[in-house]
Amino acid sequence: MLSIVATPIGNLEDITLRAIRVLKEADYVLCEDTRVSGKLLKHHGVQAKLRRYDAHASEHVHEAIIKDLREGKKIALISDAGTPGVSDPGVMLVARAREAGARIEAIPGPSAITAAFSIAGIPGNSFAFLGFVPHKKGRQTFFESLASYEIPVAFYEAPHRIMKTLESLVALPESENLQVAVARELTKLHEELVSGTPEEVLAHFVNNPDRIRGEFVVLVYR
Repeated sequence: MLSIVATPIGNLEDITLRAIRVLKEADYVLCEDTRVSGKLLKHHGVQAKLRRYDAHASEHVHEAIIKDLREGKKIALISDAGTPGVSDPGVMLVARAREAGARIEAIPGPSAITAAFSIAGIPGNSFAFLGFVPHKKGRQTFFESLASYEIPVAFYEAPHRIMKTLESLVALPESENLQVAVARELTKLHEELVSGTPEEVLAHFVNNPDRIRGEFVVLVYR
């Protein structure tokens, strides 16, 4: 059994009882960073063997995991925060395990996207998730494409690029018709959601540079 286990995106209490049980029962837990995951497991009294698994996992690593699954071992996959397989390397392992005929179960939980959408107050029941904004190639095209969406658009951005992203939104021809909601530090002590026109949200962070920290979720809508 390969269990895909969602972990807290900030507050360590945001984990299900089922997730804790599955992590305790696993023969070993695959994680991005053993130090980060070690703190989470220690907080909840989980004694589990941790093995590193990230975007650089080799073919040999994948083969070893598949072999263990075929031998009946229980393996849990977690990421540093949130749900594995959503904008992280877990999708590759899930695909390999499914091809091999392994049993795969979802242990749902925290997601930055749904958390941000739930507190943004955006009308409607659908949105498009675009993952992370491209770093260089395709970045301009990414922003130009936002005009083609009839529903709200959600994406992730890193703190060192959030100002450039907001500037790109301000520069769009239709920016005066857009609304933006930016969520940061979700579930943490300094959780914040700033909304308004692209110009207003940009001005907020220009005037409060100390708040340009943590992962950002950006929602763009009309």
